[in-house]
Amino acid sequence: MTTPAADDAFPTESDLRREIATARKIVVKLGSSALTKPTGGVDRVRMDHYVEALEDRMSAGSDVVVVSSGAIATGMKPLGLSVKPQDLATKQAAAAVGQVQLAEQWSDSFGRFDRTVAQVLLTASDAGQRDRARNAQRTIERLRQLHTVPIINENDTVATSEMRFGDNDRLAAIVAHLISADALILLSDVDGLYDRPPADPAARFVPEVRTGADLHDVAAGDGGRLGTGGMAAKVSAARLAARGGVPVLLTSAERVSEALSTAEVGTVFHPRPDHRLGAWKFWALYAADAEGVVRIDAGAMRAVTAEGASLLPVGVLEAQGEFHRGDIVEVIGPEGQAIGRGEVGYDATTLASMIGRRTAELPEDQRRPIIHADYLSNYASRV
Repeated sequence: MTTPAADDAFPTESDLRREIATARKIVVKLGSSALTKPTGGVDRVRMDHYVEALEDRMSAGSDVVVVSSGAIATGMKPLGLSVKPQDLATKQAAAAVGQVQLAEQWSDSFGRFDRTVAQVLLTASDAGQRDRARNAQRTIERLRQLHTVPIINENDTVATSEMRFGDNDRLAAIVAHLISADALILLSDVDGLYDRPPADPAARFVPEVRTGADLHDVAAGDGGRLGTGGMAAKVSAARLAARGGVPVLLTSAERVSEALSTAEVGTVFHPRPDHRLGAWKFWALYAADAEGVVRIDAGAMRAVTAEGASLLPVGVLEAQGEFHRGDIVEVIGPEGQAIGRGEVGYDATTLASMIGRRTAELPEDQRRPIIHADYLSNYASRV
């Protein structure tokens, strides 16, 4: 059992479960294995069961945003595919067919309760560009105000391998932070986190995770035949959401009714308000597109990580990329250590002429930091 820190928002596991059970705005993610049949196509019986549990939660006063996997798996059967495609073009073709059918099934199932649904398709670049992320945020918020259930999925029909969230668990975590959700519930085919594969007789259930230290002895596996996530991806997404201050419950879709009522199932991940990232820093670290790289020396690395200082020209060793003022850049140490990300104050050409110089040696219009401390988020403070 983990020991609560003095500054934890929820001193006990029970406190956190009660918070999740009563959260006003929640994101619920359902995986492909929970929504589709092994041979492809929507499992309507199970979908109806999930919708009934979601309806109960909404009737109790919560706003719900659904992140739904399953487009590719749903499109397999109509296309005569017996196994999940591996090449990008066939994946995108299956997603194009599956997204239509999946949205139709969600609409029909929620329609039993006179609920309107909306399909929202996102790519990583939508979250990576600040204006597009804000547009997505406003759209989802307006749908909620109109009492419509947003059904969010990655836009597999246009996303390339270089521009993917990678799995809908991560997408759900980013959406949860994007809309300032009060809780994230990740539902798949495993009833919670174990320190090794659940089939192992020696596997130990992990009821709560407060920090990364609680995961030192945990070995997470890969995804199933139809899924892309796997337990490792779910844990990563849960920690990502918790890093943004969102409580997380991880359990199986079979236990959806308990998850959405008492939350007395699965594994809970504690948010860390003592280190909570603001909206901008979360976006810069985990969603934004980096347009370049700035490598800094050991002294600057200590200053920006241990002291929370701004990055000055004298500490910069080199800059790579064709970035502009206001772009997000990766910051690395002298040996390539990943330090963080920040909003650069100069374009690449100007910065190149400033590298290694003291502030007093620079023209008046070049005496502001390379990256101000307020716009520099470092990885060392992650959960």
